[in-house]
Amino acid sequence: MHNIAILPDSSDQTIADWLFDRLTADLASADGPIAITVPGGSTPFPILAELAGRPLDWSRIAIWPGDDRIVPEDHPASNVGRIRALLEPVGARVVALSEDAVPPHFSVAWLGMGGDGHIASLFPNTDPRANDPLALRRLTPDPLPPEAPFDRLSLTIPALLNSDAVVFVIRGDDKRALFEAAVRGEHDLPVARLLTAARQPVTCFA
Repeated sequence: MHNIAILPDSSDQTIADWLFDRLTADLASADGPIAITVPGGSTPFPILAELAGRPLDWSRIAIWPGDDRIVPEDHPASNVGRIRALLEPVGARVVALSEDAVPPHFSVAWLGMGGDGHIASLFPNTDPRANDPLALRRLTPDPLPPEAPFDRLSLTIPALLNSDAVVFVIRGDDKRALFEAAVRGEHDLPVARLLTAARQPVTCFA
């Protein structure tokens, strides 16, 4: 594996700064709109709130969740509902996942990682593949997380890697150790499969 930078002790503001600089540069070099994918869960929303206050041309940015629970958008477990509430007011176009969605090329694929090494909703039991012929799958995690016992829609590894840059935000020493083990090739969990296949720069804020 190559081109992977791990930046420890990163604050939400530091990460928002990085994303702002990256998106500003990508908007400047693109003729039309750009797209990014963002994770669900609790970690990204303070960062997204910080980013929402920055002077970006949000009307040219499409936001895709990397995965979502199959629930109504007004359900507390809906990723797209929370993203929409935060970023539509500043002008972003927020795209809900659907089984017939065609993911675009992403400027940035922003991911989290679970304690079991899952990324998006690509849990170990789903056996995600770097050569998956599909860009999006409907999946059932096993075991189902008790806080969100729902089927999921998830971008696949090829869809996430159809991007110019990959950025992880992970919190906690255990997760950081698991990520570093993936970088060293010491396991075959979903995060390791993505990192092995990545050819673009990967930045991990830990």
